[in-house]
Amino acid sequence: MSTGIYVHPTAKLGERFAPSPFSVIDEGVVIGDDVTVGSFVHVCADAVIGAGTVIGDHVTIAADAKIGAGCTVSDFAEVGKRPRLAPSSTAKTGDLKGLVLGDGCSVGSHTVLMAGSVFGRGCTIGDGAGVRERCRVGDDAVVGRSVTVENDTEIGARTKIQSGAYITAYVLIEEDCFIAPMVVTTNDNFMGRTEERYRHLKGATIRRGARVGGGSHILPGIEIGEEAFVATGSVVTRDVPAGKLVMGVPAKVVRDVPENELLENQ
Repeated sequence: MSTGIYVHPTAKLGERFAPSPFSVIDEGVVIGDDVTVGSFVHVCADAVIGAGTVIGDHVTIAADAKIGAGCTVSDFAEVGKRPRLAPSSTAKTGDLKGLVLGDGCSVGSHTVLMAGSVFGRGCTIGDGAGVRERCRVGDDAVVGRSVTVENDTEIGARTKIQSGAYITAYVLIEEDCFIAPMVVTTNDNFMGRTEERYRHLKGATIRRGARVGGGSHILPGIEIGEEAFVATGSVVTRDVPAGKLVMGVPAKVVRDVPENELLENQ
């Protein structure tokens, strides 16, 4: 062992485990073969790290987190953090399970992924992104740099969310969608006032293959239909029919999405 490493006696370390100085491996941790851990890393109790994973410097792997094989977790990331909610929060704490990160995922620097969320295989989470508790992210999805994904949101396989987008709580984005930079979704027409709001909180539903252009805003409860296209800078105040292109403030239907742009023709 390198100088300054603390490994709890109950931890199980795989072959060719390569720790760096000043790291802590807590009780019950299981680390697979060929894992590399940087300096000042804390792997908390009962976490599991799969074979061939590389953990950068100053990373925290929270208790009960499960990281698959062949993942990369970059410097200063926090994986499986437990939430501390404001008294006015609509999110529920409950009995959160540890975060699950599928095989082959890449987690950027200074990223925070909260407990209770599940990521499929091959996901990419960009630098400075944040994903809250109880989210589900499908295989090969991309959550870009500085994206915020709030609690209880679902993101389908192969969906791409670009830099700086804000995905509010209770949103459903199906597979093969494209969310451009700086898109904003909302879920509360009362903006935090009156008890009535609790009965109406609802995020957007964005159906399979839909695309939302940069800087667009989507109002609470809106459904964007399958293969629909929202032009850049639009404000979506009503449901968007499947296969239609909308634009403007408020967004209105302009034409059909061209046949050659549909998923089945790619």
